Amino acid sequence: MDTYIGKVKLDETHYPGEDFYSDGAIEDKLLEIVTNYPEDQYNEVIAESKDWAILYHLSHIRTNIVEWLPIEKTESVLEIGAGCGAITGILSEKAQKVDCIDLSKKRSLINATRNKEKENIVIKLGNFQDVEESLTEKYDWITLIGVFEYGKGYINSDDPYVDFLKIVKKHLKPNGKIVIAIENRLGLKYFAGCTEDHSGILYDGIEGYHNEGIAATFSKPELQKIFDKSGFSNVDFYYPYPDYKLPLYIYSDDFLPQLGDLHINQNYDRLRVNAFDETKAYDSLIKSGLFPLFSNSFLTVLKGEQ
Repeated sequence: MDTYIGKVKLDETHYPGEDFYSDGAIEDKLLEIVTNYPEDQYNEVIAESKDWAILYHLSHIRTNIVEWLPIEKTESVLEIGAGCGAITGILSEKAQKVDCIDLSKKRSLINATRNKEKENIVIKLGNFQDVEESLTEKYDWITLIGVFEYGKGYINSDDPYVDFLKIVKKHLKPNGKIVIAIENRLGLKYFAGCTEDHSGILYDGIEGYHNEGIAATFSKPELQKIFDKSGFSNVDFYYPYPDYKLPLYIYSDDFLPQLGDLHINQNYDRLRVNAFDETKAYDSLIKSGLFPLFSNSFLTVLKGEQ
């Protein structure tokens, strides 16, 4: 069954009939905001609300993570885990078409409402595995922004993250690219006193996770090993700062930060400990050539085979 919100199509063929994941009342608030306010007023709403969730879902800074990618207007994008549409709009402006996959109808309604004037967006509702089996085309770009860490929830196997990428790879055109944004399990912010983003527990990721949670993040060598096992030999690492959620800068191995550059180390979503001066610690890592291992987040571009 298909429904439309403005010009955006919602394909409910694989929707199970109810949302099994929700952030609760804040999603109702977000739907109210995107229904009643144009995008150019979101910053005013963010400033007035002083609410992390509203900042996170509606800030235009979110788009920085993909805005710079060389996506051509002739190309297609598959956005896995589109959520409330923080980057769907910018993808639709850059690409010829954007197909989204998301399990939550409420989040997809928020996404569709904020992008209702765009004609090239289709949101496929349902569990990833169910929707994936029905995909009939291949894509130039596939994005997993804040999604890959939930791989074991998507894929039931002994090696879910490797198998997740192998499944995604099947839907990639020759020379296509998979874009992954994820927190670094060993990001400096976690040593300095930020709680782990998914569990809310101090030093949880650093210590290897105390409890089997719904998500897991990885260090750079751990990610590289997953990519190698998945059959991706051509991988570029980038380093969003302060992190991939609200990135103000995106560094690369060819353009690394210099001394004094990394001085924006506030935390918006939770109270935190301040164990040491992060700017000074970053400078020490930069001098030692170790910044890439301790970047708070990674953005990786995996290139498919020709």
